[in-house]
Amino acid sequence: MATAPTDFQLTGFAKYLVHDGLLSERDAVIHSQEAQKRRVRFLSYLVSNNLVNGKIVAERASQEYGLPILDLDALDLRSLPVNLIDEKLIRKHHALPLFRRGKTLFVAVSDPTDLLALDEIKFQSRLHPETILVDESKLVKAIETSLEAVDTSMTDLMDEDLDNLNITGGDEPANKPETSAEVDDAPIVRFVNKILLDAIKKGVSDIHMEPYEKNFRIRYRADGILYQVASPPANMASRIISRIKVMAKMDIADRRLPQDGRIKMTLSRHNAIDFRVNTCPTLFGEKVVLRILDPTIANIGIEKLGFEPEQEMLFLAAINKPYGMVLVTGPTGSGKTVTLYTGLNILNNIERNISTAEDPVEITVEGINQVNMNVKAGLTFASALRAFLRQDPDIIMVGEIRDLETAEIAVKAAQTGHLVLSTLHTNDAPQTLNRLMQMGIAPFNIVSAVNLIMAQRLARRLCEHCKVPADFPDSVLVHAGFKPEELKTLKIYSPVGCERCTNGYKGRVGIFQVMTLSQEMRTLILEGGNALQLTELAKEEGINDLRESGLNKIRLGLTSLEEINRITKD
Repeated sequence: MATAPTDFQLTGFAKYLVHDGLLSERDAVIHSQEAQKRRVRFLSYLVSNNLVNGKIVAERASQEYGLPILDLDALDLRSLPVNLIDEKLIRKHHALPLFRRGKTLFVAVSDPTDLLALDEIKFQSRLHPETILVDESKLVKAIETSLEAVDTSMTDLMDEDLDNLNITGGDEPANKPETSAEVDDAPIVRFVNKILLDAIKKGVSDIHMEPYEKNFRIRYRADGILYQVASPPANMASRIISRIKVMAKMDIADRRLPQDGRIKMTLSRHNAIDFRVNTCPTLFGEKVVLRILDPTIANIGIEKLGFEPEQEMLFLAAINKPYGMVLVTGPTGSGKTVTLYTGLNILNNIERNISTAEDPVEITVEGINQVNMNVKAGLTFASALRAFLRQDPDIIMVGEIRDLETAEIAVKAAQTGHLVLSTLHTNDAPQTLNRLMQMGIAPFNIVSAVNLIMAQRLARRLCEHCKVPADFPDSVLVHAGFKPEELKTLKIYSPVGCERCTNGYKGRVGIFQVMTLSQEMRTLILEGGNALQLTELAKEEGINDLRESGLNKIRLGLTSLEEINRITKD
């Protein structure tokens, strides 16, 4: 322990703590010097190092200075008026605005002797600050929480912000022979920005802009279902679509060929949303579809995907093996990419080299080497896979196995000490094995490479606020797949619809068929078994098909019978 210099003068809160008996003069001098050396506030240094108790300090200071005291746990920290003061000032003085009444601004502080803070707040906010004492340890966390909320909040983006959004396009420069009025018209700019912002707020996955002879339709896809949100005049269609093409750095002069582009909307320092844009010429103009690519969906956590406990255990066991192949199957929009990236996020650490080949890359993740396919330039799944195998990989993800060449390289990689994750377009897990054989992969290669096959669908979740018990005849429930003996205790629900949901549903949940290759399954494959035989064997081994997994979600009250009938075969 360093010795305290005799010529060091205590001031401010350090002097108060000594006077109140919370610190010895010697310790106060030493810690004050150390705080200065580290360029941190004295009280913050004491509390973070457990040298004093922040709550006791606040209680004693409240009595000494006659100031009110408040427990920050009682407040909604994400709705504080922190925009009244500059962030730098809040961090500099550890002064957090709590609420405003007229010309008075109530401010939470832990050091009542910091009068400079009040003067600077008064000067900047043009309000009269009133001090409220709080626990220093809670104040540190409260400042971070409230500033983060303001930084990422979408609700603060009002109409006056529509002209000033930070929007950038793709990497290629736009060819704009007809800029100016048609595409930079202020009402058009505001309208397009509002459509994009509303889509983000509502959790939409796609935006469809469709011109017809006498009308122009704009639809959102939410939870897998399209619904109309706007119908601007037909004569505005070309200007709106031209505006989108300029934002995505497309050639607005070319209306005869499909084009691809990208838009990036920066909402805050910590929140940016990408839109993948595609145009397609139709009879009455170009149709535009924007896919919203939110990078946060890759971090939702495996527990939120919708796995049953045994299915989750099988999936985790498969992706944690050092080599082999994990295949996810299902139609477009069934959540295959999110499932694979959830697995990659679990595996993503400093010890592993992970590379992905995708067409296109929809979710960007730090620490993963992601490659966008470019067929025109000769960069295909097969060529990317060959390059990966020369780059000392541990884990490889292939966006989709579409042809024999890609399949052969992926199988070879899985057999030579690499974990390979990929997708195929088949209806269920057993059919995937037949699809590989139809491609030309030898059965003995399949059984030695494949660890797990998983089919999946996305079902809409029932809204917890408005769902109601459903009353179906027993014959309907038995036909749906429920057992007669469970009907007396079975509780199922139907959608209604309220202001918090869309037609009775909010969000989606995964329906899975997770199949590992048992010894009997491998033998059947080697004997040339067909999809029907593989399906029967899977049932005998107790593997739930998609229909049975869907019925389990109904039993749990997560979705409705109507929804499961929509996405699975009855």
